[in-house]
Amino acid sequence: MLQGAMIVWFSLTAASLAFVIWDSLFNGVTSWVQRLAWILVVAYTGPVGCFLYLMTCRRPFPGGHDQFTNKPWKQAINSEMHCLAGDATGIVIAAAIVPMLGLTNGWDSTFEYAAGFLCGLFVFQALMMRAMFDGDYWKAVRKTFFAETVSMNCVMAGMLPTMILLSGLWPGSENPLSAEFWFRMNLASVVGLVTAYPVNYWLVTAHLKHGCMTMPGKDTPALGHRSPEMQMEAMGPHTHGTSHGAHRAMEMAKLSLPIQVLLIAASFALLLLAALVTDAFIPIRFGFAPAMG
Repeated sequence: MLQGAMIVWFSLTAASLAFVIWDSLFNGVTSWVQRLAWILVVAYTGPVGCFLYLMTCRRPFPGGHDQFTNKPWKQAINSEMHCLAGDATGIVIAAAIVPMLGLTNGWDSTFEYAAGFLCGLFVFQALMMRAMFDGDYWKAVRKTFFAETVSMNCVMAGMLPTMILLSGLWPGSENPLSAEFWFRMNLASVVGLVTAYPVNYWLVTAHLKHGCMTMPGKDTPALGHRSPEMQMEAMGPHTHGTSHGAHRAMEMAKLSLPIQVLLIAASFALLLLAALVTDAFIPIRFGFAPAMG
């Protein structure tokens, strides 16, 4: 039964990925970062990601992208793609490496979290989005740290239990050369997508994070939330995500440091709760895995 499910899933994933790559090349009107994020997410979430792409990001017809994506829930999904693409990439890479270290699942999860956070913040957020912060990489790190941390913790609160529980159900699924490994990581990514949506919805509606923005000149002019990646010189340093007063809702708000610390602590508490619930079913241990032989 598992083999049949994997055949169906991987077939749908391959078709979904091929479609999103094609559509990104020939119908895409968002930034290359946004398109890359969707391609990676669809690779990790298969038909689920493709369905969300069709519902929230794909241009339905020439001139219709701004209006189609200009809804809070769609903006939240597109915002989450930046986080999930980077985080899941780091987690998958780490999950493919940690079995060789011979550690227990607690250390495995710790390394996977660290890899996801580092890839999400330092590569997919700061490096790829530095144009939105005057080309200043370390400014981009500072400005995206809060949103990345709370979002990453919510992603991991879904992925961690799924990865550990399925590894207990499917012996051998820790092996990155097995189909079960990739099926397990795909399902964990889907769960992480679900658990991280509420915080990304809040971040977007509170104007603490941007969503989906049309590249200037790619679709219709000045209909709304357009990408800042080609407008930085004209916009100036304090108009992140806007174009000279148009669509003011996209200007980024700021939270005080105490509030940020409190919310980050709350996200870690959620992650800890997820780990405790998981431990009730599959014990999470720290140390070296018992030698095979």
